[in-house]
Amino acid sequence: MRGPYGVHMQRRQFIALLGGAATWPLAARAQQGDRMRRIGILSGLAADDAAGKARIAAFLQEFQQLGWTDNRNVRVDIRWSASRADDIRKYAAELVASSPDVILAAGGSSVVGPLLQATRTVPIVFANAADPVGAGFVDSLARPGGNATGFMVSEYSMGGKWLELLKQIAPGVMRVAVFRDASIPSGPAQFGVIQAVAPLFKVEVTPLNMRNAADIERDVATFARSRTSGGLIVTGSATAYNYSDLIITLAARHKLPAVYSEHSFVAAGGLMSYGADYVDQYRQAAGYVDRILKGEKPADLPVQAPKKYELIINLKTAKALGLSVPPSLLASANEVIE
Repeated sequence: MRGPYGVHMQRRQFIALLGGAATWPLAARAQQGDRMRRIGILSGLAADDAAGKARIAAFLQEFQQLGWTDNRNVRVDIRWSASRADDIRKYAAELVASSPDVILAAGGSSVVGPLLQATRTVPIVFANAADPVGAGFVDSLARPGGNATGFMVSEYSMGGKWLELLKQIAPGVMRVAVFRDASIPSGPAQFGVIQAVAPLFKVEVTPLNMRNAADIERDVATFARSRTSGGLIVTGSATAYNYSDLIITLAARHKLPAVYSEHSFVAAGGLMSYGADYVDQYRQAAGYVDRILKGEKPADLPVQAPKKYELIINLKTAKALGLSVPPSLLASANEVIE
């Protein structure tokens, strides 16, 4: 089994990835046929990324529950790309060349796109794509039509929810800078929704395109200079995740309340997040991989929207920003970090 940068991952490392929460049974729980199956996993994150490891572990644990046993009736080949585009393309080609039965795309457009460029025949299950139709990954949500299907990370209406939450926790905010990745379809689309509902909340919104660290630092500093109270919304994308530490640091430095799209930002010190439960998405992806191994086709498996969303609030960050979190908001939170 391969790990990061093409290095073979030893079996003990593979078991360790599950965090010791489960061990592979000596016999398969369900007879899946005599032929050894092969599963490829291409992650857009680094091998030491805590969130990435938790998601893959959730997938593997659910996969085990469905009767698939490593080195008995299935072999799993995992590659970690650390968001390097060259590595994603290289590992996509390597995984396809290994003739897997299914590939799990453990990332958004930056992972799914290169995999579909490498193959239009090997089944691909994506766990957190932002806009699979707009990106051209599938023909439609109900009937994907090609060799890819899976799970959406959010719907565009989420943009309005992020703005609503920002106004709830920081009612005085009058201007909102929206970080987006303009190079993917979901970037402008998510901003468009926020812009459309902005008049309802009496705020002015400004798009900030994420290109590199220097631009992000300059744009936030420029936005923060105004005397009118401002806040941030960080839309979901691989680019936002890659610059998460910088964005969180800048929000704290300039005293800007910010709403993020996923849990990991808040765990790292961000103020608040609302979005899909990524770990649950990966559990569900295991079910789709299982169904494909048993004969179903990606073209016939509908792309699904998230079933579980989570609101996370960091009280320590709220206090540092001088914000008093409304009791109603605290009561609706799935997790409160103190």
